[in-house]
Amino acid sequence: MAKINTRDQIVVVADNLFYQRGFEITSFADIADVVKISRGNFYYHFKTKDQILDAVIAKRLADRQAMLAQWEIEGETPADRIRSFINILIVNKEKIKSYGCPIGTLSTELAKLNHDAANEANELFTLFRTWLHRQFELMGRKNDADQLAMHVLAHSQGVATLSNAFGEETFLQNEVNQIMNWLSEIEQQCAA
Repeated sequence: MAKINTRDQIVVVADNLFYQRGFEITSFADIADVVKISRGNFYYHFKTKDQILDAVIAKRLADRQAMLAQWEIEGETPADRIRSFINILIVNKEKIKSYGCPIGTLSTELAKLNHDAANEANELFTLFRTWLHRQFELMGRKNDADQLAMHVLAHSQGVATLSNAFGEETFLQNEVNQIMNWLSEIEQQCAA
């Protein structure tokens, strides 16, 4: 495995810290301590915290695009691909219980701060919305594809938020089961 360069290492660490602690509270010193670099070396790569934020958002966008592309390859049907999206709640359940959704928490925090990067962070939701919309269109639901896409997005965000708030083990699984059943009903309607 290739060694990660210092700039990329800073971005990976900042991404994790922004998710676990929040953007506003995470400092240059916090990131530099984890990366184990001097502040001078740190400033060589990033002059401002907003530059790091831009790099983190770009990383998250690239990571999610790659994830969706992989699901396109692995999923035989659009419904299979949507199931992969829904299952991300199960795959990341421990992180979600501890910190919420990385996209939702960052978007919410930046909106509260009235930060200039709020729109860029929201592009992650737009990416998911567009992708889900296309999957529902491929299932034959052209007229309500966007409504269905937003339903899946809203459900996943609500589940992530409440899982984080209450930390109940069975809640997340029960909600995933319900949305999977709903998706199966949509799939059956399309096949009829």
